[in-house]
Amino acid sequence: MATVSDVQFIRARSDKREYRRIVLPNALQAMLISDAEIDKAAAVMGVSVGAFNDPDGINGLAHFLEHMLFYASEKYPEEDSYSKYITEHGGSTNASTSSERTNYYFDVNVDNLRGALDRFAQFFVKPLMSADAVSREINAVDSEHKKNLLSDGSRLNQLQKHLSSKDHPYHKFTTGSLETLDTGPKEKGLDIRKELLRFYSENYSANLMQLTVYGKESLDSLQSLVESLFSDVRNADKRWFKCPGNPCPEQYLQILVKTIPIMEGDYLRIVWPTTPGILHYKKAPHRYLSHLIGHEGEGSIFYILKQLGWAMSLMAWEGSDSKEYSFFSISIRLTDEGHNHMEDIVGIVFNYIDLLNDSGIHKWIFDEMAAISEIEFNYQDKFQPLNYALFINAMMPLFPPEEWLVGEFLPSKFDPILIQKTLDELSPEKVRIFWESKKFEGMTDLAEPWYGTSYSAQKITSDTIKQWMENAPDADLHLPEPNIFIPTDFTLHAPKEEVKFPKIIRTSPFSTLWHKPDNKFLVPKAYVVVDFHCPLANYSPEAEVLTSLFVALLRDYLNDYAYNAQIASLSYGIYSTTTGFQVAVMGYNDKMRLLIDAIMMQIAHFEVKPNRFAVFKETYSKDFENFKFSKPCSQATYYLNLMLNDQSWPLSENLEALSSLNADDLSNFVPNLLSRTFLECFVAGNIEAKEAELIVTGIEDILLKAPNSVSKPLLPSQYLTMRVVMLESGLKCLYRTKGLNPKDENSAIVQYIQIHQEEALLNVQLELFSLMASQPAFHQLRSVEQLGYITSLSSREDAGIRGLQVIIQSTVKNPDNLDARIDAFFASFESKIYELDDEEYERNVKALIDLKLEKFKNLWEESVYYWGEIISGTLNFDRFESEVEVLRGLKKQDFINFFDQYIKVDAPKRKTLSVKVFGSNHFAEYEKSSEERDPPQIYRVEDIFSFRRSRPLYSSLRSGLCQIAVTTKS
Repeated sequence: MATVSDVQFIRARSDKREYRRIVLPNALQAMLISDAEIDKAAAVMGVSVGAFNDPDGINGLAHFLEHMLFYASEKYPEEDSYSKYITEHGGSTNASTSSERTNYYFDVNVDNLRGALDRFAQFFVKPLMSADAVSREINAVDSEHKKNLLSDGSRLNQLQKHLSSKDHPYHKFTTGSLETLDTGPKEKGLDIRKELLRFYSENYSANLMQLTVYGKESLDSLQSLVESLFSDVRNADKRWFKCPGNPCPEQYLQILVKTIPIMEGDYLRIVWPTTPGILHYKKAPHRYLSHLIGHEGEGSIFYILKQLGWAMSLMAWEGSDSKEYSFFSISIRLTDEGHNHMEDIVGIVFNYIDLLNDSGIHKWIFDEMAAISEIEFNYQDKFQPLNYALFINAMMPLFPPEEWLVGEFLPSKFDPILIQKTLDELSPEKVRIFWESKKFEGMTDLAEPWYGTSYSAQKITSDTIKQWMENAPDADLHLPEPNIFIPTDFTLHAPKEEVKFPKIIRTSPFSTLWHKPDNKFLVPKAYVVVDFHCPLANYSPEAEVLTSLFVALLRDYLNDYAYNAQIASLSYGIYSTTTGFQVAVMGYNDKMRLLIDAIMMQIAHFEVKPNRFAVFKETYSKDFENFKFSKPCSQATYYLNLMLNDQSWPLSENLEALSSLNADDLSNFVPNLLSRTFLECFVAGNIEAKEAELIVTGIEDILLKAPNSVSKPLLPSQYLTMRVVMLESGLKCLYRTKGLNPKDENSAIVQYIQIHQEEALLNVQLELFSLMASQPAFHQLRSVEQLGYITSLSSREDAGIRGLQVIIQSTVKNPDNLDARIDAFFASFESKIYELDDEEYERNVKALIDLKLEKFKNLWEESVYYWGEIISGTLNFDRFESEVEVLRGLKKQDFINFFDQYIKVDAPKRKTLSVKVFGSNHFAEYEKSSEERDPPQIYRVEDIFSFRRSRPLYSSLRSGLCQIAVTTKS
């Protein structure tokens, strides 16, 4: 029997879940969470063994073991039976390996927790790790490593580790590769499977494990389940790994490292090793400092750098995987001009640190942080059970049980001495500066061994930094003002009558207002979207680029004022869309009107600041150029989007348009952009109908009805819709191209099968097939054939046009081979469909029904769904219930007929488009395939836009919708 701890958990006021901590006789700790309202169950096992436990000479073994435990166990010897069970019952599964910990987790339909947990438990009881599976999965680990070789994040992370003590585990390469897990061990006479088994035996022990189980069952039932399934996990009474302290001795401090990234864009990263904040989590010294150093309002480091035209972004944070060491980091994205002022920027950063020293530690700043944290904790949204279980599990090895629900997120003890002590650690004597730029080509003399990152390193002294501080430009650095956006009114405005779905409560020549009051979640929060339909936003590449620059500058101008709103959990977004641009505001409704009005005033009085225009033009140019360094699978998806979506422009044309644009072009464009516009508005949450109307009339008064307004109502003929290219039945279209980065060995394919336009019966049949085929496709194409780490089968939707897509990224096979292997999978899957017995069919139908009946967890989930129905024009607010009724009446033979008609390789209605990106490993095959003749029923696309123009388009689901609103007066 497990020992039950009598723990009084610190919990949010709104939290109705039940909790219990137990310890099994084998010393395995478990946190049980009971919640009768959930429709997904979840479990997480954290093992306090990670990459730092890798034996010398076998880098990546802990990560490799994480991969292997998924395969099979003595109780469930069929390969991938665990993943198959999870997928067939509406769930998902994954794992991750960090420095000192490995996490395994899943979620599943709530009625299938026992079956999933039984299979999951066997990872830790008797896994098999067959020799054949081991030899195959090494390739998946190597593919994962090769995927990361061109990732600047992975490269810089490893470089920072490389420049540390060789005797510290932080120095290790931890992902693993063919070299470290296959060729290297073989040269030493090691059998990697035996090493895996030894590592598992010597490190995995019940006393190092923390289990979190979240289900609908009672706590007693969950306890009984855990006791029956996990008591057999072996307790070898292993000692917890004790990481040495600071990995950066003096020789690796006071260094300036210049490094060459893969992508365009200069970054400056200023890093200090510090005492881990987790040791003083209630006093939150690092959080206090990151709040101030990372602030973006007036007087902040970023505000000054932005005014000088030197920076695009700044972030400050403390982070570590260990209780024994930590790093405080500042990351700044530089402009080209900022690159020329690196020394001045470092000087400004240290001048701000001096300001913090001189001005003292302020209790009001700590109290603001604490107040916001307490509000967020007590009014926290309920979210997906798996995410909650992951959060709780991460807290278990770090905090006493009573604090597992809150962790470090409720600072409560103001300690100015400790904050000052932490500030003292951010000194010139301890700094490490990493400066990334392609401008360093030819100026570096060293290379990091695992990723080949070119760099140079030099020592810098405290006197040097002091000189940079003295030479830095005078700047009005100061502490932030008190935050006016912290909410104080949490009154709930319950609707007088139950409103099940959004409804239109106001129309005018300028706008339509949809409203959905909250009668379910009962939180003092709201969600507001204002969608601007502007006919001129996307009519040419120049227009698309100018609209994007307008939106970017809007965000930039607002940032100084609105940053405090984001700190107070009142967030906003301004985005370009295919039909204009969109403003979304979400968070506590108390001060929301302040923020909405500020955004609209900024739009109404928009003026182009030439210096900021130049900065964003430079940044956009680099971002467009960086597309060539994106993953080949992302490039393939981009080409597919370009071929399918009628109103879309290629990045090459956008880049060309951008090169000739100036600030005057944008100044002239914005009044034209807003000259004809229509606002589709959606207000949801804790806002009554009258208040929602006041918000929209206020927006109209600011933007559209002011005496100097340039805007007029949208004409019905100007309403924009996105339409999708219709492929031809029985024809397979192919588009082949070389990858844009000649140094990238990876190739990729997206095979897209277009099925239908929005229609309930076909919707559910497609979703049912995707549910049934996704895990077998992954198992066959990745686990068995080892084609590539990135492998997926999923459904896809473009403006109401639905289909299926298979994505593979690979170094071992060229895209033509990958295409053939996908077709071979579909051919082999025919027998699975035809031999489907009634029980398995009903099981999959039930899994899909359970997925569709899954409740919204919070206001955001519900609002995003309803807004999606509004903006797409489907307005099918009861979609899930109606599609469930269709599913319940769906006969197995009808489903088989659907497969025969649309998906089967030679199906008469199959409409296929394969986009193939050839990496450098396969350039020769590309040249050869370009000269070959295609067989009948294969259409080779030579030019994307000629193809797009030659194809018919599906009708728009939004036809007529806005016209009614535009011509109706309030």
